[in-house]
Amino acid sequence: MSFLLNLIEQYGLLFVFGNVLLEQLGAPIPAYPTLVITGALLGRGEYSAPMLLLVAVMAALIADFAWYMAGRRYGGRVMARLCKISLSPDSCVRQTEAMYVRYGPASLLVAKFIPGFASVASALAGAIGTRPAKFIIYDALGAALWSGSAIFLGSLFSSAVADLLDILANLGKWGILLVALAFAVYLAKKWWQRHSFLKDLRMARITVDELDQLLKNGKPPTIIDVRSGLAQQSGKIPGAMVLSDDDISALVVNTELDSEVIVYCACPNEASAARVAKKLMARGYRRVRPLTGGIDAWVAAGYNIDEFV
Repeated sequence: MSFLLNLIEQYGLLFVFGNVLLEQLGAPIPAYPTLVITGALLGRGEYSAPMLLLVAVMAALIADFAWYMAGRRYGGRVMARLCKISLSPDSCVRQTEAMYVRYGPASLLVAKFIPGFASVASALAGAIGTRPAKFIIYDALGAALWSGSAIFLGSLFSSAVADLLDILANLGKWGILLVALAFAVYLAKKWWQRHSFLKDLRMARITVDELDQLLKNGKPPTIIDVRSGLAQQSGKIPGAMVLSDDDISALVVNTELDSEVIVYCACPNEASAARVAKKLMARGYRRVRPLTGGIDAWVAAGYNIDEFV
């Protein structure tokens, strides 16, 4: 443990840079505690607060701009990939789109305080064509607020943090084990949240080929598009109606309770579609199924889409 503390003292800025960079690239390695600790160690004179803040902001900007360029080049595909590997899949794509559409680049000011939002928001900013200069300005301000708050908290409670570090140092290898255990618990909690979320969405689904056959049989099912307004700009499955799951009280479909209802979205694991399907089933609709692969699978299979008017 003393070796780790010496490492932070001697290579504090480099350690902070690497930690922030890795976290903002998507690795489950929280950088906020590192910023708090390095903020508490400011009094030892190894580095200054402005330099520490600058290093953290630069690391965050590099990672975020990489996601921005990925979104600019690959569009929605990179956001879907992010959510597939995310430990918080329920906080991805649709929620990020809704927040970004509502507040624009200003949402980047608080992005890093919201788990699962920062990387997706950066990719989304590139995908929808936010100007690079505007993205950099707002992202830099957001990174400064996020890292600055951690550094401030560390310096404010420097004596308490120092006491905690001394305790861990005195514990030796047990201190390292304690830190490792806390990190393992953090990862396990995130994994369990993801597992429980995906398990809750398990239900019968329909493939795009099966949906196409239903449409050709002359008795088309009720098709519901639950994507965000931004995603819907690319078109919809023919005959689909738009239904948001934001207002649960309004979640009623004008069809018979035993009619076929197909719900689709554009998110990994059909998360939004499955949530809406469960709400409809709770209201008595008995034949509700999410579309496997969503709109992306429909387009990939070569089926036609209608433009929104």
